Amino acid sequence: METFSAEHAEELAAIVGRERFSTGLSSRELHLRDISFHRGVLPAGIVWPESTEEVARLLAWAYAREVPVTPWGAGTSTEGNPVPTRGGLVVDMTRMNRVLAIRPQDLQADVQPGVPRKELNRQAGRHGLFFPPDPGADATIGGMIANNASGVQTVKYGATRDWVQRLTVVLPGGSVIRTGTLAPKSSAGFDLTRLFVGSEGTLGIVTEATLRLAGIPGHILAAVILFAELVPASEAVAALIGAGLGPAALELLPPALIRLMNREKDLGLAETPSLFCEFHAASAAALEETARLAREICEGFGALEFRHATAEAARRELWRARHEAWETIHRAHPRQETLIVDAAVPISRYPEMVQFAQREVEGQGVTGYVFGHAGDGNLHVVLVGDPADAAQWSRLEAVNQAVVERAIACGGTCTGEHGVGIGKRKFMELEHGEAYRLMRRIKDLIDPKGLMNPGKIF
Repeated sequence: METFSAEHAEELAAIVGRERFSTGLSSRELHLRDISFHRGVLPAGIVWPESTEEVARLLAWAYAREVPVTPWGAGTSTEGNPVPTRGGLVVDMTRMNRVLAIRPQDLQADVQPGVPRKELNRQAGRHGLFFPPDPGADATIGGMIANNASGVQTVKYGATRDWVQRLTVVLPGGSVIRTGTLAPKSSAGFDLTRLFVGSEGTLGIVTEATLRLAGIPGHILAAVILFAELVPASEAVAALIGAGLGPAALELLPPALIRLMNREKDLGLAETPSLFCEFHAASAAALEETARLAREICEGFGALEFRHATAEAARRELWRARHEAWETIHRAHPRQETLIVDAAVPISRYPEMVQFAQREVEGQGVTGYVFGHAGDGNLHVVLVGDPADAAQWSRLEAVNQAVVERAIACGGTCTGEHGVGIGKRKFMELEHGEAYRLMRRIKDLIDPKGLMNPGKIF
């Protein structure tokens, strides 16, 4: 559905007001793609609700008229997760952007889904607290819940699902449910909260969330560890984890990516395989002891150099460069698109996957950067090419296919943090088998008309 009748447009405008409903071409085109190469079908209109009640009325309206609905957050997804595949109505949640309450004594915050992650942390920071999942992009909380986003600190703090306590969800047809409690734990039946985390808007729209918060660490140490080869660097990862040092972040970067980062940020980093690490502790003495042990472990794997610092400015610049790795790659290859491999495997298989991915990139003769969140087994391969060049793009797809198949054979997953969206749908049955068919039945039970974010996951 790419157009609304005058009657339908009037009905939608009556729900939210004319100023928060648009059929203008510019608004519709702005909601046609996320940051990936995936392109959608032009939606018929965009609506900006401001309350659970408005979302409920919108979904009731859409279900009665069989209009496809696509929820939208910040548009920072990498797999076409919020891209409308059947036109219809895009429900842009960015006007529901209030932090409703912060309860420091409970380490909890109540938020609307359009709250950007950084804004939540600005407000929580006044109480000495923060929301740990850190995907790099300033994603909205609703988008992070939809994709079960994680990021560089997953190795210590876990993914978004580990920090969601309670949800308010509007189901297809407009009914409203609330899942979870404010208690730290519960054994009362099915964990419906986790059912909706990672469902990518295919089961309903989250309109409010209670999130757990953590105390901001008192002392932080960042380290850059240099190696001669990529494989020993990846092998040191399991040893650092197994030693119980509890890194908050543990990233593997190849020379080619560091070269781009140096060129763009003037970081002055050695262009050799490197681990970027961060450790959190209650005291400076504990950090120094951690750094000493980490150095000994890495030297056992042939580390050339171990640099560490606790200065905040240097740490922030280092991690800002890492967070912007995708943008850096994109800017270095103008007029090209990226296909991102997001596989994850058990830590013990990570070195094997790094070697395998590097061989596939070289074997196919394509441009690709092999790196990732090594501490939690999450391997990224950012492949660069032109989708209009069918032969070249097929080689990128071949690398993607081979790496994902190998990851699944290792007991891993096709997507560690980016979600399924459009790009990873083809791997779902391979990964889940009969369980994938159960997911389909759950989807059909909750959304029998198949109108909620159609074309995603399934």
